[in-house]
Amino acid sequence: MTSPAPRRPLPDFGPTDRLRGWLVTLMLTGFAALNRFWYLQSPTDGGTPVFDEKHYAPQAWQVVTGGGIEDNPAYGLIVHPPVGKQMIALGEAMFGYTPLGWRFTAALSGTLLVLLTIRITRRLSRSTLVGALAGILLICDGMTFVSSRLGMLDIFQALFVLGAFGCLIVDRDVVRERLARADAAGRIGLSPYGPRLGFRWWRFGAGLLLGLTLGTKWSGLYYIAFFGLMSVAFDVFARRAYGVEKPIAGALWRDTIPALGSLVLIPVGTYLASWSMWFASEDGYDRYSVGNSFAGKNPPGTDGPFAWVPDALRSLWHYQGETLAFHESLTNSNGNHHPWESKPWSWPMGLRPMLYYYADSSAGCGQSSCVKAVMLIGTPAIWWLALPMLAWALWRACTRPDWRYAAVLVGYGAGFLPWFATLDRQMYYFYAVPMAPFLVMGIALVLGDILRSGPVLRTEQGLRFLPAGFERQRLNLMLVCLYTAVVVANFVYLWPILNGNPITPQDWHDHLWLPSWR
Repeated sequence: MTSPAPRRPLPDFGPTDRLRGWLVTLMLTGFAALNRFWYLQSPTDGGTPVFDEKHYAPQAWQVVTGGGIEDNPAYGLIVHPPVGKQMIALGEAMFGYTPLGWRFTAALSGTLLVLLTIRITRRLSRSTLVGALAGILLICDGMTFVSSRLGMLDIFQALFVLGAFGCLIVDRDVVRERLARADAAGRIGLSPYGPRLGFRWWRFGAGLLLGLTLGTKWSGLYYIAFFGLMSVAFDVFARRAYGVEKPIAGALWRDTIPALGSLVLIPVGTYLASWSMWFASEDGYDRYSVGNSFAGKNPPGTDGPFAWVPDALRSLWHYQGETLAFHESLTNSNGNHHPWESKPWSWPMGLRPMLYYYADSSAGCGQSSCVKAVMLIGTPAIWWLALPMLAWALWRACTRPDWRYAAVLVGYGAGFLPWFATLDRQMYYFYAVPMAPFLVMGIALVLGDILRSGPVLRTEQGLRFLPAGFERQRLNLMLVCLYTAVVVANFVYLWPILNGNPITPQDWHDHLWLPSWR
């Protein structure tokens, strides 16, 4: 007897209903745009920035008027990299120093975030319906809705993170398609390490977006590490699936070394490029801290073995060291406390939201006393299911193993787990904004599993539901529709405190469901 040929994966490299997929995507993205841009200039508190917009809107305007950098009045330390401020500056360059100006690119980014969530979930699930469900959930998520309507940094980081994740998911499909062609041509067994796969443009694109993530906030480092490991794991399993003799060694030799260029060097280069205006400036903070210092002395740590590095890079290194010292000092043990501070264990269920805006109003609610408030709060019908979703995703990733859930866990974990290493640091719920797309993707995958469950018969034409499964399928569809309706209704109920609409003081208190929301 001859042994059977090794099994190969079915030729499944992505969804095939392209026209329908784009029609659904564009329809939901258009609704998201209407949702995000509607009356974007309110609330303004008399035309002034709200909450941390008070930092970023003026700094972005300095980028517009100061030659591409924050001109640092009184040489104040700028504690975040420039990309987020540059994004806000694009809107201010078009619409001026107005609420519409400093919020325009945030709303645009929030809209694109919905588009990417639909497309990525569709590719993960191979289902346009499941992708559409993810899009609806994100449209109705209070966390991303509020973040899309304020000129702050987190929505930009979420967009770049999700874009990088999507590039790596497409890269996974492209790699398997190339391996399938190599297998058909009989090239798999020519080397125990498997074939070379050529240049991987999608992975290169992920590196660029990870660099922009890092250039928005330093927490982008976590995503570089997590996504790099995920990409290596994709390569190992792909080579194993196509019968490569040494899949781990093959992935390390053929894929990991080039990946270091795309997912480490490219992000670092992109990060340095984001400082190009600072390098070209004459008055940027610390621009000439090395090479032009008083009495010819350079700051500690910038000479010695690093003296060969150009002065401009050593000046940036010193600046980054001061920024790091600032962030390290923002600890509770140093007396830094904020009434709306939260720790990461409260983020999955949004137990400690963030009050961005609160004002007493004399009109608009039908009574003599009214309240206008904007609260950053995740829609409970979504966020309160985080723990069950994560438990199911872990189960599926470990027992199947199901790569879709594993990928979602990587994205979610990169925005969540590293913060437990610095619990003494001052933290806020808006740090969890990049987690939101992965949360809704995980829930959408669970909804897809519910829709597909039931007694089935495998045939050459595919899966067919047995007669006893039709009733269960209809029941599952009803449950998914009911849950989606609950999410939409929950979002509509929260609309006044997400959007700063005038409500009565009693309505305001009725919307605060938990003691920790007060």
